[in-house]
Amino acid sequence: MDVSDECKQKFLEHIAKSNCRFIIFKIENQEVVVEKLGIPDEAYVDFTASQPASECRITIFNFDFTTDQNFQKSKIFFSVHGRNKVVYASSEDRFKSQLDGIQVELQATDSSEMSLDIVKGRTL
Repeated sequence: MDVSDECKQKFLEHIAKSNCRFIIFKIENQEVVVEKLGIPDEAYVDFTASQPASECRITIFNFDFTTDQNFQKSKIFFSVHGRNKVVYASSEDRFKSQLDGIQVELQATDSSEMSLDIVKGRTL
């Protein structure tokens, strides 16, 4: 499975410029490609609503939160979301290895496993 240069470039821009809130990737014609970029002020609910319920996707999400000590922080989540992960699972490790800066990984088969409470719990 190939990873398009655009995927790597958009991720690097995401890290360097924070020019998007999330990136949704899909596999198309045996290649991982960018499906959607979320604008910087979109919320987690916009991110989850942007993913098709019945199809698998690889995603990057920049999650902003406040610590117990009242510090603003941000973590970059990597997730594979969906039920039919066979094709995605075979390309996940290769793709993830090309993205330097991922801080948290989340595997989910449905939206309940990507709830805001679960994401918040993974920031600790």
